[in-house]
Amino acid sequence: MRTVLDVRLRRTGQLAGFAKDPDLAYFLRKLARSGYESVPHLAPTEELLAAYRAKSLTWDEYAAAYRAVLDQRRPERIFTPEHLDQACLLCSEHSPRHCHRRLAAEYLRDAFASSTAIEIVHL
Repeated sequence: MRTVLDVRLRRTGQLAGFAKDPDLAYFLRKLARSGYESVPHLAPTEELLAAYRAKSLTWDEYAAAYRAVLDQRRPERIFTPEHLDQACLLCSEHSPRHCHRRLAAEYLRDAFASSTAIEIVHL
């Protein structure tokens, strides 16, 4: 892993523990010789995350709304396939099944599909 791309909405709160920004950047640099970037373009909106956590939205509704956010933000304009090579998207969910990082990874893979093949590996 060359770079951790932090796609969490809340990176600095107490619940982040040792994965708190900027502590995480220090640990990654010193222990893993990896880079760290905060990527708010891939985080959900406050309203969207709150609605999902309050169970006002089903997973499918949340996923569709999050994809619409990505369509509007167009994060592929700030990345290149080379930037994503050996990058790891970080969020708080342990499983990719119901996680926006999976949706973000799939969005970026699809956005660059005509120019390169991006392989997604869930750790």
